Amino acid sequence: MMSYVLSFSGGLDSTSLLLHLICKNKPVYAISFDYGQKHKIEIEFAKKNIELLEAHGLNVNHKIVNISSIVSLLESSLTDPNINIPNGHYMDSNMKSTFVPNRNAIFSSVIYGYAISIYKKTLKNTSISLGVHSGDHLIYPDCRPEFYKSIIKSFHLGNWDSEYIDTYLPYINFSKSQIIKDGMNSCKHLGLDFNLIYSNTLTTYSPDKNGRSDGMTGSDVERILSFNEIGIEDPGLYNKKWSELLEYALNCEKEIISKN
Repeated sequence: MMSYVLSFSGGLDSTSLLLHLICKNKPVYAISFDYGQKHKIEIEFAKKNIELLEAHGLNVNHKIVNISSIVSLLESSLTDPNINIPNGHYMDSNMKSTFVPNRNAIFSSVIYGYAISIYKKTLKNTSISLGVHSGDHLIYPDCRPEFYKSIIKSFHLGNWDSEYIDTYLPYINFSKSQIIKDGMNSCKHLGLDFNLIYSNTLTTYSPDKNGRSDGMTGSDVERILSFNEIGIEDPGLYNKKWSELLEYALNCEKEIISKN
């Protein structure tokens, strides 16, 4: 039997992946990272969905790991209070300020080590999994397939028992809208309320104290456009009407198209 170790932020992508893994009816171990992110409330959203899953008899081993002291050394608008988080479309060059140097390498290293430790305890092959996808490839080089191919090879070389550890990145070539559809299918399979689960997913980089978004950061715009693409309203928490959110997102998209 295979076990899965998941990097679980509490965002749309990792929540969809969590549901996807649960549908496989295999043990799932999820790690949420506190890396000093300004949107750390995402961890509270992650905990809400874990509680919802448990209420439906779906148990996930969930741990929260604090690596904020490490990431405090790394410059990014997501963690540095002196750098403003930009608004606009994901493809705008200023979105590069939201890149946290080596973040996914750090996450991957931790979950890979955890996977080996789980294997030693259970003697079951274990797979590490992250919700990285094609929409992130342009701005975030540590979300690209070639990055994972290289770093996993290095992890294999640097550890005993690596032959029992696999990598599962089902969304690596998915668009955000395809991830949402996968989440919808998983909710249907598991008998879960899609709107309730996804109202507890936080994507924005600039939430208010209650986790509500104004829909203006790059991650917001991508999410809003993706829900619009499949013809449904985003159940996420916002402080504006859907029509206003969609108008802003569509205008951002038009600007990017005109630039190119």
